Amino acid sequence: MKKIILTLGMFFAIASINAQTKTQSNVNIMTFNIRYDNPEDVPNNWEQRKENVLKMIRFNEVDILGTQEVLAHQLKDLTVNLTEYGAIGVGREDGKEKGEYSPILYNKNKFTLIKSGYFWLSETPEKPSKGWDAACERIATWVQLKDKTTGKKIFVINTHFDHRGEVARRESVTLIKTKIAQLSEGMPQIMMGDLNATPDSSVIQSLLTADKSLSLLDSKKLASIVYGPNWSFHDFGKIPFNDRPLIDYILVTKGITVHKYAVFAETLNNLVLSDHAPVFINVAF
Repeated sequence: MKKIILTLGMFFAIASINAQTKTQSNVNIMTFNIRYDNPEDVPNNWEQRKENVLKMIRFNEVDILGTQEVLAHQLKDLTVNLTEYGAIGVGREDGKEKGEYSPILYNKNKFTLIKSGYFWLSETPEKPSKGWDAACERIATWVQLKDKTTGKKIFVINTHFDHRGEVARRESVTLIKTKIAQLSEGMPQIMMGDLNATPDSSVIQSLLTADKSLSLLDSKKLASIVYGPNWSFHDFGKIPFNDRPLIDYILVTKGITVHKYAVFAETLNNLVLSDHAPVFINVAF
């Protein structure tokens, strides 16, 4: 009888663990401006950095990766070497391969792609275009993903705000929030990217201001563990430490638990990963 009771106890314990696993799984998410392949970036050009970038992504077991300033051949470098990832994105200049991408890569072993798309940060978001006072075309890429373990769905959007246009950044906030509300279909939402704005700026504060359709939260403030510096842009180490800004973000909505937040300001073999440091979070949703 005791053996039967013990066996039943173990069965129910295992069943309980399996049930918890199916209702919740941890997901690693990263935003990373990899710096476009500029031959003048000696000794930090892409050919010297890319192996370290690939190793960093693998080591941190990133499940969802939003990248910026990616040229077509750089995206190919990522997808050819990271075969377990699917990639969504187009060049911002022509909607095909010309210009920088802001793609989303996702682990195909962990997620199923439901829907995806992109739009331009402009008055005509459905076609390649510059918006307002922007210096160049800007694009946002989005996906709906389904977790293969839990069956839960998540909406992710990745973008790169303009570095010069103040009006463009402000209007991009309004457009992004509208698009998230339209495209997310009630799923938990993650917005990430290089937003070219500091935490105290009106751009970031506006993103974090709740409205009827959307309430974005700063993942750093929600995280149980925070690691790394308070900055994300260093211009290949040219900016003095005290002047380096935080301009890369991962924002989340309610229903997403943020366990960890980190900025990886690493130097590997005397090379930095990029002129930006990647921002990483570990979450459950």
